[in-house]
Amino acid sequence: MVIELLSSHASVRKYKDIHLSREEVQNLVRAGQHAASSHFVQAYSVIHVTDQGKREKLAELASNRRQFLTAGAVLVFCADYCRLASAAELHGAKIDYSYAENMLVGAIDVALFAQNVAIAAESKGYGICYIGGIRNAPTEISELLGLLDGVAPMFAMTIGVPDEANEVKPRLPVEAIIHENSYDKEKYKQLLPAYDKTMHEYYLNRGSNQKDTAWSEQMTDFLAEPRRTHMKDFLSKQGFDLN
Repeated sequence: MVIELLSSHASVRKYKDIHLSREEVQNLVRAGQHAASSHFVQAYSVIHVTDQGKREKLAELASNRRQFLTAGAVLVFCADYCRLASAAELHGAKIDYSYAENMLVGAIDVALFAQNVAIAAESKGYGICYIGGIRNAPTEISELLGLLDGVAPMFAMTIGVPDEANEVKPRLPVEAIIHENSYDKEKYKQLLPAYDKTMHEYYLNRGSNQKDTAWSEQMTDFLAEPRRTHMKDFLSKQGFDLN
């Protein structure tokens, strides 16, 4: 049952006008908290955005108006060392979270936490979508949400009752993901062209937004130019100097 749920995931970008209650959101977040956490630091926080004005500003800053304004719940997931700094203050101490390892721990912790929230939501029949567009304007969004030093927004998630049914995208063949004992690049020569054919057929025949392309072509275009180069300076400003 769980494997079927995980394998049925498709991003939902159109929701019915049904809001999730604070209690429902809290229950999903509680489930998220039971994800694994490195050394149990729990280096994450989530901002539940209920204020309509802030939703509208988020929609503008993240270039994602339809989702932010129609979803049943809008959550902004953050890597968070501010709470850990507060814990140290209880003992008259200070912590140094500026190192790259701590940023990795925070990013991994918040991703595991968010994925648990996503699975919990989908288990209840809701649809979800991750929104990396939060990183388009991290400084402005941090000001909007009152994020302090040691807190950095990683992504948002919209949750709601789906008003659309998207097809599940074919994933890479498992053989392309699993490497036994050592990394094997040679197998991509056969596996990637075959996957391109699968994705090309999917894009041409899916129910909406058909396009004439394949996975490797899309990835080449996507990674051809630097993206969100402001993030290094932003993270440094928040206390993550990545030493």
